[in-house]
Amino acid sequence: MAGVYIHIPFCKSFCSYCDFYSITDSSQKDALVQAIIREVSLRSRYLEGEEVDTVYFGGGTPSLLSASQTENIIKAIKENFGLADDPEITVEVNPDDVYGGYFTSLKETGVNRVSLGVQSWDEKRLKYLGRRHTALQSEVALEQIFREGIKNVSADLIYGVPGMTTADLGADLKKTFSFPVTHLSAYHLTIEDGTRLGKMKKEGRLTETDEDTSTSMFTLLGNVCRAHGFIHYEISNFAQEGHISRHNSSYWKQVPYLGLGPSAHSFDRRSRQWNVSDVKKYISSVNNGEVPFVREELDRLTIFNEYVMTSLRTMWGIDLTHVEKFYDKELHDYLVNLSGKYIRYGLMKREKNTLVLTDQGKMISDNIIAELLTEL
Repeated sequence: MAGVYIHIPFCKSFCSYCDFYSITDSSQKDALVQAIIREVSLRSRYLEGEEVDTVYFGGGTPSLLSASQTENIIKAIKENFGLADDPEITVEVNPDDVYGGYFTSLKETGVNRVSLGVQSWDEKRLKYLGRRHTALQSEVALEQIFREGIKNVSADLIYGVPGMTTADLGADLKKTFSFPVTHLSAYHLTIEDGTRLGKMKKEGRLTETDEDTSTSMFTLLGNVCRAHGFIHYEISNFAQEGHISRHNSSYWKQVPYLGLGPSAHSFDRRSRQWNVSDVKKYISSVNNGEVPFVREELDRLTIFNEYVMTSLRTMWGIDLTHVEKFYDKELHDYLVNLSGKYIRYGLMKREKNTLVLTDQGKMISDNIIAELLTEL
């Protein structure tokens, strides 16, 4: 089954670390929603008849949409593609967008999963990250979510922030797990060029977290999550049994998905395409019956490398049987031979016909993945 991602690019302000496409002018919000619904119709054949199993509203800030706008997009997807009997429908929510009755209205649209952008429970760290909400607003939002009976709830945290200690992460995790969340996404801060933090780094006004502290934090993260019964199913994602994100997992397993809205990406197993990162141009083009996107055809090696890169980040790892069947014996043997040294070093293990990273290997996953990519 396929997935649909909807990019809502509006933000009230910019976070200091974010390099996703977003704008602060939301005056065209209604026009954008109508354009997204129009894009659904224009691209109704993209998924080649596959039923949609997951719908994900990301951003930007999708919680800036009204419940009725969210519902209208879901209805358009259902009418053009069809939804599975038990679809996973997620909306990313910023804690300070919550108002009385918000989650009641959201639940009535068919949304059954909420991803709350907590990021931190420390007020100073929230300000450093450029977040516009407070810790209290995160607490109130979570209380309202569970009071409404929405049980599939993910919290986002950021660690590795300059000046942050392992004890600070422990405090953030303790507070997060005081709520009955079913999923946790915890990302080590990456400082990207073009962001406010990127500028500070370039000017020498920022010292990144050292490797030892980052390793200590990653170890603590895994231990605490396991102690709460969470499965570490992807480098940055943890979940209770039955609450692994079906939508995000589809990316890592190369399931086809359609991206709607400006800057959204799509994948059909043969190519990738991404919409223009310009709200006005996107709306104008779609209203004229054309979706403005760039398309990249993927050759066999590119798809193989992407499979290695995504699957090795997960608990499912690289399926060597899949590699031999869908690629060829040469690539199968290449992985078997190259993985040998990582297995000897305790960074990787082979379970039957699957290669997975150990906890130690996960700490240097980027280096291992980079070496496994090939130009054969």
